[in-house]
Amino acid sequence: MADEKESLNFIEQIIEEDLASNKHGGVVITRFPPEPNGYLHIGHAKSICLNFGVAQKYGGRTNLRFDDTNPVTEDTEYVDSIKADIRWLGFDWDDREYYASDYFPQLYEWAIKMIESGKAYVDDSTAEEIAGSKGTPTEPGKESPYRQRPEEESLDLFKRMRAGEFPEGTRVLRAKIDMTSPNMHMRDPVMYRIKFAHHHRTGDTWCIYPMYDFAHGQSDSIEKVTHSLCSLEFENHRPLYDWFIQALDIYPSRQIEFARLNVEYMLTSKRKLLRLVNEGFVRGWDDPRMSTISGMRRRGYTPASIRAFADRVGIAKRENVIEFSLLEYCVREDLNKIASRVMAVLDPLKMVITNYPAGQTEYLPTENNPEDPDAGLREIPFGKELYIERDDFLEDPPKKYFRLAPGKMVRLKSAYIVECTDVIKDASGIIQEIHVRYFPESKSGNDTSGIKVKGTIHWVAATKALDCEVRLYDRLFTVPNPSDDPQRDFTEFYNQESLQVIKHAKVEPGVATASLRQSFQFLRKGYFTLDPDSSAERLVFNLTVTLKDTWAKMAAKEQPA
Repeated sequence: MADEKESLNFIEQIIEEDLASNKHGGVVITRFPPEPNGYLHIGHAKSICLNFGVAQKYGGRTNLRFDDTNPVTEDTEYVDSIKADIRWLGFDWDDREYYASDYFPQLYEWAIKMIESGKAYVDDSTAEEIAGSKGTPTEPGKESPYRQRPEEESLDLFKRMRAGEFPEGTRVLRAKIDMTSPNMHMRDPVMYRIKFAHHHRTGDTWCIYPMYDFAHGQSDSIEKVTHSLCSLEFENHRPLYDWFIQALDIYPSRQIEFARLNVEYMLTSKRKLLRLVNEGFVRGWDDPRMSTISGMRRRGYTPASIRAFADRVGIAKRENVIEFSLLEYCVREDLNKIASRVMAVLDPLKMVITNYPAGQTEYLPTENNPEDPDAGLREIPFGKELYIERDDFLEDPPKKYFRLAPGKMVRLKSAYIVECTDVIKDASGIIQEIHVRYFPESKSGNDTSGIKVKGTIHWVAATKALDCEVRLYDRLFTVPNPSDDPQRDFTEFYNQESLQVIKHAKVEPGVATASLRQSFQFLRKGYFTLDPDSSAERLVFNLTVTLKDTWAKMAAKEQPA
């Protein structure tokens, strides 16, 4: 039992203590509260896994609540993308889809209650004046000249703000707390501001909108959220979260902070991700180089791999940066188990088997996935003309080169042993094709030739292979933490080589029936996923992850693909 307790993260320990004391009547309710102002990223994925995961573990439930309190930046496109991402990750909120805007009438009534009880006031100061009076972390702030405004006057002005009588920026509603507090968030924070903006759900019903700090805790309370889990950046907001709940005397939800997920070479700022989209560094929110869930999905990452990554990273109280290699390891580990193996040639070099019958095609069996005993076999076409990778042939090879060279032998995967007999070049000396002879008795699975070779290469039949486009993706930035240098904009570290497009690759014909986003292991190359840009006329594949980590050595031992 002690070992089990020690394996719990600190949030699970809190929940188990609450359950043991029957603090919330034995119920666990969490929520995932995204702002619909952008697409979700890898950091949100961790929060989704945590909020839904702990609720599932303890027989509770998780609400999906959109924090839609800023109509200027929000859009239904983002709402739809968020719901799709959560479902893709393997979680569901059933009928518990809520919006902070659902609670606007209740929040407005609570604001009135706070004015009437002397805990809030309307301030006519400008945003600049309010910011200037806040003080610093080491110096107290100065009280607003409107802080002692009579409750009746503030109440009248607030209702007129609601009626749309005043322009934006002329008045706000502030909580009356403590301008000398060492916590800057407690220095009379703004509760409501005027915004004449069309809301994606409420339309033009409202022209005043609550601030996050006033809406969030109260929304938790309305939904009777027992454990409000959020990232460490909100730790200093917790006293204000608790103050509002106590001031209103409503259900006491509890905020608990955990370290946000930071991953090398990835941004977890929606503002910066939006810049990459708007300034053309990427093709969109779902660009496979992006840290967005939609981008990772398009690249070919699997839900299981992202959940495994979140589990390996764990839940901590201190910020840290996770190696990108760990994420790739989790992706590779999952795809190794589920991805069908196929042969594809990215830089084709024609091979002609001079002693193979012209016009003959035979079909050779090969395994679909050696890691899956139920995957079975498929048959691949083999003929007189094949394509191999250009770098699988060297005219003047070094020692211990076990691929093809003049006079050298190699086995063709799942086929025959061949020996290079001739090299055909164009006028400029570039190799156009190579000629080989094959040994019929060396057929894979029934080899009676007695010939021993050290190298095996992949290939595709020239007459049957499909043309395809292959997009090779690398890290989006040239440094692990592009936002760390305060003197340089993060876009200066954009990796110009993060996308390489190969237009005329060849792949075996069986993939013609593949479904969009289906993943394959291209033998000896990596894991690739069929991109939505594909059509019946032209297939497009994204490099999901290489077969091995080419950037750093993993501490965990990888299984060979």
